[in-house]
Amino acid sequence: MPPTIVLVHGAFAESTSSDRVVERMQASGHRVIAAANPLRGLASDAAAVSDLVHTIDGPVVLVGHCYGGAVISNVDADAGDIVGLVYVAGFAPAPGESCITLIGMFPGSTLGAALRPVLRSDGATDLAIRADRFRDQFAADVPTARSVRMAATQRPIAQEALGAPSGERPLWRERPSWFVFGEQDRIIPAALARYMANRAAARGTIEVPGASHAVSVAHPQATAELILAATAARDAA
Repeated sequence: MPPTIVLVHGAFAESTSSDRVVERMQASGHRVIAAANPLRGLASDAAAVSDLVHTIDGPVVLVGHCYGGAVISNVDADAGDIVGLVYVAGFAPAPGESCITLIGMFPGSTLGAALRPVLRSDGATDLAIRADRFRDQFAADVPTARSVRMAATQRPIAQEALGAPSGERPLWRERPSWFVFGEQDRIIPAALARYMANRAAARGTIEVPGASHAVSVAHPQATAELILAATAARDAA
């Protein structure tokens, strides 16, 4: 049975942002599930994805973009037959690290200045990227019309989720991983992505020249090929 591919979107995006990757995965014969990441808290978001994995028969490859990478890193290792992790411009935190602390490890991220806070009645704070900054910050190599749609449909993330410390059992220490990221990512600098890939002893790493944070949107073929490499590695094992 070929692995089911579970796509976990990150902050400032939503599940349809990977539609061109979904098309390629389905054409290759894989079942694909684009999970609706709640974006409320790291532990609870990871629990939601773990619950989804519990429902899947057969092997699973988890694919996380941006904050979604932190989420898949915290999925329960016993949730199912998880055979690989693919980080698409994604965070791969070690225990105690948060997305915010990781961003500060290397220069190059301009996310902070692009954010628009939204105070909630429950006392929490949501964060979104300002519409006038979205393309430059998130999707500089995406056609303008699509980047405008992405800005309009982005889902905000709870500030507390980005600052939450990662758990004590990162899944990338127990499962093989692959990383793809953009050379011109303005959220996760390429230097940080390389650091996390090296730390995770990634089996495959692709740095796309000139690519933005929206690497799966602008470069779906490169992203799909890496996911397929992860599924092929499982089949060859």
